[in-house]
Amino acid sequence: PRSRSEEPTRLFTMPHSFGYRARTRDMFCRPFRKSGVIKLSTYLTTYKRGDYVDIKAHAAIHKGMPFKHYHGRTGIVFNITKRAVGVRVNKMVNGKVLEKRIHVRVEHVIPSKCRIGHIARVKKNEEIKKAVRAGSQEKVSLKRSPIMPKPAYFVDYKGTEPETIQPVPFSDLM
Repeated sequence: PRSRSEEPTRLFTMPHSFGYRARTRDMFCRPFRKSGVIKLSTYLTTYKRGDYVDIKAHAAIHKGMPFKHYHGRTGIVFNITKRAVGVRVNKMVNGKVLEKRIHVRVEHVIPSKCRIGHIARVKKNEEIKKAVRAGSQEKVSLKRSPIMPKPAYFVDYKGTEPETIQPVPFSDLM
């Protein structure tokens, strides 16, 4: 048996890391031209219980940072403290969806836009209902329906006959 000093030298490879922030180099980095001082609106935004928020970790603030799994998730605010908000987030664990409750600082949270379309639709439907009750509009279905296919129709030539086009037969020039 050879001693360790006689073994051929191998290139040293870095060990694989499983740290708390492993593989977050691109995930936590700030967008292009968005680094620097944090906007004041981040701290002045008011959150209420039941609000939908997107969890987006801000790498410059280490306190109150969520675990990397929650980055990019949408949750519902269930608690508000002095500098943080409690958020309910769904997490898939072994095929089951568990409701996780985490507290995250306000720097790592932004108001979600996921309900803007729903709220606008509800508002429009209420206006239509009000107009129907007043009698100024007919009753219509307010349910969403998929976009239906276009109806069939006949093409009118208006005196011109359709022209049949055929490919030119192949001719070898040699």
